[in-house]
Amino acid sequence: MYFLLSPAKSLNEKDAVPVNLDKYYSQPELIKHAQALMKNLKSKEPIDLQELMGISDDLAQLNAKRNQEWRWSNDKPFTLDNAKPAGYLFDGDVYTGLDMYHMDKDTAIYVNKHLGILSGLYGVLKPLDLIQPYRLEMGTKLKNERGDNLYEFWGEKVTAIINARMADSDDKILINLASNEYFKVVKKKALNAEVITPRFEDEKNGQYKVISFYAKKARGLMVKYAADNKLTNAEQLKQFDLAGYYYCEAASDDKTWTFRRDAASQ
Repeated sequence: MYFLLSPAKSLNEKDAVPVNLDKYYSQPELIKHAQALMKNLKSKEPIDLQELMGISDDLAQLNAKRNQEWRWSNDKPFTLDNAKPAGYLFDGDVYTGLDMYHMDKDTAIYVNKHLGILSGLYGVLKPLDLIQPYRLEMGTKLKNERGDNLYEFWGEKVTAIINARMADSDDKILINLASNEYFKVVKKKALNAEVITPRFEDEKNGQYKVISFYAKKARGLMVKYAADNKLTNAEQLKQFDLAGYYYCEAASDDKTWTFRRDAASQ
């Protein structure tokens, strides 16, 4: 099985990768396309980014600076001196749940093989792909050479990469843990896999509902659970029990697997 996650807007640029994974670092597979997008972004002033992305002036200034400093070429690809593995750079609730900083080498390698991180700038990443800091959400209406938004820019490219990776591992099931905004970039009709979407519900006032903060962390926790236990079969995910969650068959079907957590476990 192969997992998909969304990236994070917040980034951890300070903490060092705690294990030696030098042999496994890679360049983003769609880096040439990222170059085209970054050329577009480099032409924009902070005020343009502020309007385009709906962000504060401080964030616009920060990301304009990041854009100008972003560099990649065949002669000078990303290295640990100027970049960081995606699974360690992304921060926020999902990546708190995933918690790659406390994984041993074998577990991090499992994650790198079985997880794809969708990205507005890089298309789709492996967790150990080296990347430089950026901000470009998939839903951003950035006019580009291929259309009016990033979905048109990426077209079938992201789906083709996912199909190729799953074929290499003989995976037949895709576990979609990405947000709707990001998963929309995947062309489901062209996807050579069965898609299962886990849903995480927490009890509140006697009812079970999706609470964004908890659900985001649970998405990362599910990948962590699979990695820690080196799962090979999607059915094994029904045993997921981290942070008090449990599989609820009555609220599930073959496409959506619902996991619930009672108020007492929150």
